[in-house]
Amino acid sequence: MFKKVTLAGVGLLGGSLGLNLKTRGLAREVVGYVRRAGSIEECSRVGVVTRATLSMEEAFTDAELVVFCVPVSQIPILARAALPFLKEGTIVTDVGSTKRELVTELETIFLPAGIHFVGSHPMAGSEKTGPGNAYLDIFRNTICLLTPTERTSPAALHQVQELWEKVGCRTVCLSPADHDELVCRASHLPHLIATALVNHVLGNNNSDVQARICASGFRDTTRVASGSPDMWRDIVLTNREQVLSEIDAYIETLKSMKETLKTESPENIHSLFSNARKLRNQWLDSR
Repeated sequence: MFKKVTLAGVGLLGGSLGLNLKTRGLAREVVGYVRRAGSIEECSRVGVVTRATLSMEEAFTDAELVVFCVPVSQIPILARAALPFLKEGTIVTDVGSTKRELVTELETIFLPAGIHFVGSHPMAGSEKTGPGNAYLDIFRNTICLLTPTERTSPAALHQVQELWEKVGCRTVCLSPADHDELVCRASHLPHLIATALVNHVLGNNNSDVQARICASGFRDTTRVASGSPDMWRDIVLTNREQVLSEIDAYIETLKSMKETLKTESPENIHSLFSNARKLRNQWLDSR
């Protein structure tokens, strides 16, 4: 598909995308732009890119596709710094978890220069970080949300959509605002709940015995709390209003659960758990 693809940031998602681009023959050359000399050695060792570099000029010059794979707050900064090296017609996308603010800012940066931007968000990943944890199947059967606007090039949208589908994703197009609302409910809120649960159970000067008796249920429920604090800080700050709204809505759900438990009605309490089980099983079956 592309002669040269540049990955701005080669962590778990960037590394996994690079591995897919190389393995599936989707790019002749995959260049990783990194910030630390040690990252060059690591990228070379695990083979996720053709080459890695600290030089923006080397990384971005003649790139046909650029994918920003860094925390959301860093993307506009990198975009402005990379702009002088990008040629007209280059396609730019990202893997950011929030879109409303980001899409507006990146369209302002790139479109006047004749550079195409298409917002992307592959719903993939784990609590692990770094190119050493990259793997080929990370995108298989996952959803990748695309967030075109009325200013998006249809041809660029098609190429970005085709790219994600070739690495294993199923693509869905949403407006940036709809993206932030739906992803907040499905991804941001669960992370906040896991974070609160860890702080509640393992913090607050609770005893060592408390930590020792936390088993697989606690581990599985709180897995995402081991994710990157930098990434989640940016997500919360760039989707703040929606996050606060969903927290309020979830608190109301907890209050309703509390009132159900207060009734001491076995039927009502059973319905609470059985309904959740039914909904989750239906969701699993649909996937």
